[in-house]
Amino acid sequence: MYVTHNRAAIDEMGYAMSRLEIEPDHCDSGEVVHGVSDSQRSNKPLNDLDNEIAQLTKLKSGPHQMLSQIAPRRRGLPVSTVKMLAGRECNFSGRGRFSSADCCHVLSRYLPVNGPWLIDEMNSRAYVSHFSADGSLFVAGFQGSHIRIYNVDEGWKVQKNILAKSLRWTITDTSLSPDQRHLVYASMSPIVHIVNVGSAEIESLANVTDIHDGLDFSSAGDEDRGYSFGIFSVKFSTDGREVVAGSSDDSIYVYDLEANRPSLQISAHSSDVNTVCFADESGHLIYSGSDDTYCKVWDRRCLNARDKPAGVLMGHLEGITFIDSRGDGRYFISNGKDQAIKLWDIRKMSSEATCSQEDFRNYEWDYRWMDYPPQAKDVKHPCDLSVATYRGHSVLRTLIRCYFSPEYSTGQKYIYTGSHNSCVYIYDLVSGAQVATLKHHKSPVRDCSWHPYYPMLLSSSWDGDIVKWEFPGSGEAPAPVIKNRVWRRSIN
Repeated sequence: MYVTHNRAAIDEMGYAMSRLEIEPDHCDSGEVVHGVSDSQRSNKPLNDLDNEIAQLTKLKSGPHQMLSQIAPRRRGLPVSTVKMLAGRECNFSGRGRFSSADCCHVLSRYLPVNGPWLIDEMNSRAYVSHFSADGSLFVAGFQGSHIRIYNVDEGWKVQKNILAKSLRWTITDTSLSPDQRHLVYASMSPIVHIVNVGSAEIESLANVTDIHDGLDFSSAGDEDRGYSFGIFSVKFSTDGREVVAGSSDDSIYVYDLEANRPSLQISAHSSDVNTVCFADESGHLIYSGSDDTYCKVWDRRCLNARDKPAGVLMGHLEGITFIDSRGDGRYFISNGKDQAIKLWDIRKMSSEATCSQEDFRNYEWDYRWMDYPPQAKDVKHPCDLSVATYRGHSVLRTLIRCYFSPEYSTGQKYIYTGSHNSCVYIYDLVSGAQVATLKHHKSPVRDCSWHPYYPMLLSSSWDGDIVKWEFPGSGEAPAPVIKNRVWRRSIN
């Protein structure tokens, strides 16, 4: 699973990465694996998974009791779709229709694993990609300063091609407003730009065809910091009035769009804040994850002058690369450089950090150019507060992202993530089993996105490809994707 790289092949600790990269094969092109053999599975069944999250998942994605008893079946297997349809016609549930949980039970069996179909290929690395809330738009951001917005309903036509203004290093994150009229994009700069994506112009060149307004996060707090930090993560609030951001100066910011200024700055961590998001629709709670290995919960209703969090969640051995909220203000998942996804319940958080990384780390390691140390794989965090841990993917060289599967079609029954070894992994939330592996790309898959309503998943990679996975697909076999390999120069 883990691929060893020669350090000489990495340009200056990974900082000379503006060119497209296609690495030696990590996965066989176009291959899809359903399930994993015992020799391949790195995560054991989660027998001690919190009963409450298991029950909540069952309620959201399990069939009605009467539908599940239509005919004898092997224990643990899902109820047949045919039997459920027969039960609905006979009104076994007494409702005369499928409930949302019944629908999720049917739809969640059909994973988006057929393909891939090539949507786009660029000559620079894809760093971020995501569907809009209604699934009608898809956004992809590339290191070469392009952000493309595709119209899903019109055959993936490019609706807006944005050329980022004042780009530093790469597009680190993007976020669509809830009304899908505006998009914010960030790079390694304290200036986050916002652009009107609803305008008629397809080519969006800053302040020529479109206005790219700058949201200056450096105006909060110490004015002497100037342009000395960058933004790793940016998200709109549910009401579209605020933007929350995590930065390289160890801080969390909230920007008030109506007042056009930062309304909150928190010195949140002791290292880079790689990821931040609102916990739920209320906007009161904020989750953050940092290279200091901690996930923290911030309650804006009771912040004090010392920037004390509502709670700290320990368990990762290395830095946090991404956080995704379940949307209920209680559960979230995080991806870590310790090669693991962890599931958290904020009711189990600690009031303060009680274990330091130095207490158990006795090795030197930099994830940007080194393999994960073999001796670290057996290290257990002495103060692990997580509910469950999922392993199998690899988190190296970039801030790889993970997500809950959609509520509408799967009842958030799965967790999925990109991986350094060029694949997309899908895990069962309750059992921890690796239920599918999508193999096509030739470089790390930094981001991927599951359509909110359809069995469709898009993956974006450092090889420049944006590809689509579906069930059952468009009815046509996907054309083979052939790309010329671009080999990066080695340094002595």
